[in-house]
Amino acid sequence: MTKVTLTVNGRAMTGECDDRTLLVHFIRDRLGLTGTHVGCDTTQCGACVVHLDGRSVKSCSILAVQASGSAVTTIEGIAAQGELHPVQVAFNQHHGLQCGFCTPGMVMTAIDMIGRHGGTLDEATVRLELDGNICRCTGYHNIVKAVLAADAAMHAEQRAAAE
Repeated sequence: MTKVTLTVNGRAMTGECDDRTLLVHFIRDRLGLTGTHVGCDTTQCGACVVHLDGRSVKSCSILAVQASGSAVTTIEGIAAQGELHPVQVAFNQHHGLQCGFCTPGMVMTAIDMIGRHGGTLDEATVRLELDGNICRCTGYHNIVKAVLAADAAMHAEQRAAAE
């Protein structure tokens, strides 16, 4: 067993695991944060996306021991002071979810995407960047609308704060 120390959602957390334990299983089984879903264990579906040191990664593609010392943000860590993150609000307002299984990974991917593109997202870019996230319930139309709405809202807030 190896000791793994992470900063998860702003809190230092430590646990032991086998060297072969995937980060997704460490997050769910050792830390009890079950919002990160296990869909495929082969990096195909995107249900396990978290932010590792500020970048979105599929947590089924990295070992927990490889992430030791890093900062991890899960879906449980994106709301601030009890307020939903703007991407969560947009998914709700634009009906960007159905069963909800893929939603945590979609939301985490969208936050990273919005952060990297700085208010310049368009439908083609969103669809391209969501390619690694599978939703079996929707046709992605409302998910794309939600991401674009969140992008517009988040950058309107930034522009207003700058003025």
